[in-house]
Amino acid sequence: MEDRSRELADFLRTRRARITPDRAGLPADGRPRRVPGLRRDEAARLAGVSTEYYTRLEQGRAHNPSPEVLQALARALQLDASEREHLTDLLARPTATRRAPAGPQRVRPGLHLMLHTLEHVPAFVLGRRTDVLACNRLAREVLTDFDALPAPRRNIARYYLLDPEARERVGDWERIAAETVAMLRLEAGRYPHDRQLADLVGELTLRCPEFSTWWNDHRVLRRTHGAKHYRHPLVGDLHFAYESFQAPGDTDQTLCVYNVEPGSETARALQLLADWTAPQPPGTPIAPPTTR
Repeated sequence: MEDRSRELADFLRTRRARITPDRAGLPADGRPRRVPGLRRDEAARLAGVSTEYYTRLEQGRAHNPSPEVLQALARALQLDASEREHLTDLLARPTATRRAPAGPQRVRPGLHLMLHTLEHVPAFVLGRRTDVLACNRLAREVLTDFDALPAPRRNIARYYLLDPEARERVGDWERIAAETVAMLRLEAGRYPHDRQLADLVGELTLRCPEFSTWWNDHRVLRRTHGAKHYRHPLVGDLHFAYESFQAPGDTDQTLCVYNVEPGSETARALQLLADWTAPQPPGTPIAPPTTR
């Protein structure tokens, strides 16, 4: 992954570039504009700091700014919650940056039980680097059978960006794939020394043509809720409203639940899929579901 100072500089530069003076409420000053968005001196003025100090921040030479300065920068650059979190991570002192805990992550028994209690909708647990730590039967059917993959390959980013089937199965693939890259960007800021994350970024850079463009956008995202659309080969289109929750006691694990409207086409299709994939007693004849 990039040098920390360069990462900070590129993040602040790309955030400045997206804000026009009009959007920031600045009057036209008649000077020729050689950069998109705000100039450094304009960003500094909006944040209430000197241009010299802002330049030092953007160059990674002003570590550990006060909470008040961070809040002022966030307001000036109109950062959302994920971007504010990322900026805080990037401006942390080098000795304060977190290291990803060594060893594999484990899902505690109670969270496993919750997954299987949610038997009527897809649900899964994501860990660091978007690793899929556990999933229920419908998640394996709607996305892919992560349990059948070797443990190091059970990763939602690898699935979305590298599995050819994902491009066909995931509705609005470009949006979902770009959002997944933004999730990795956020984690890279939190854990800059994570060797496994760096290896994943390198693999995606080499194998996914679109990855570098999205990565260099410096977009960050902590996914909380939204919409998902899948095209299942047996039961057709599936539309979900997903919710994501950080597991109490472990902020590096996220429970993702794909909810459906009761009585909807998706609810009926999921029930059909659940019946079709349910374990059957030995000798029971199995008929394929009727596709829509």
